[in-house]
Amino acid sequence: MDESGPKGLRGSAPTRIDDKGRLKIPTLFRGLIQDQRGPDVFVTSVTGESVRIYPMSVWLEVEQRLSKMPANHPSRLKFLDRVSYYGQESELDPQGRIVVPQLLRDSAAMTGDVSVLGLQNHLAVWNQKRLTERLFKKEPFTDEDGRVLSGFGI
Repeated sequence: MDESGPKGLRGSAPTRIDDKGRLKIPTLFRGLIQDQRGPDVFVTSVTGESVRIYPMSVWLEVEQRLSKMPANHPSRLKFLDRVSYYGQESELDPQGRIVVPQLLRDSAAMTGDVSVLGLQNHLAVWNQKRLTERLFKKEPFTDEDGRVLSGFGI
């Protein structure tokens, strides 16, 4: 990748959700979001189990790709129903915090300790206990996963 181009969101960092439902974006990610993509974000979820935070420029690209699908395509409609149900535009405050909508805080158990994962173009925020259970019990990395990735040269 060209060094002058935008850097991807990668890695993970622990943080907390405060009593007012605010998530402080870890320093690891905050600079990339603010400097390269602006302070505006779209906070949402597809399943309600975790929170997705898209820099607004990235979310607008997702909307552009969605607009190329047939308007009544069932998968498009399901996706839009869910991201709209959980979603809310937000802006990082001067301390680098965003408010996670109450509905999504309840659904994704966004209280106390959480993990923020960089997933290339957006952030995923997980309740720490749920994430550990998902990674090591519900969806462990298998030999088959390794074979599939190997087919892509990874």
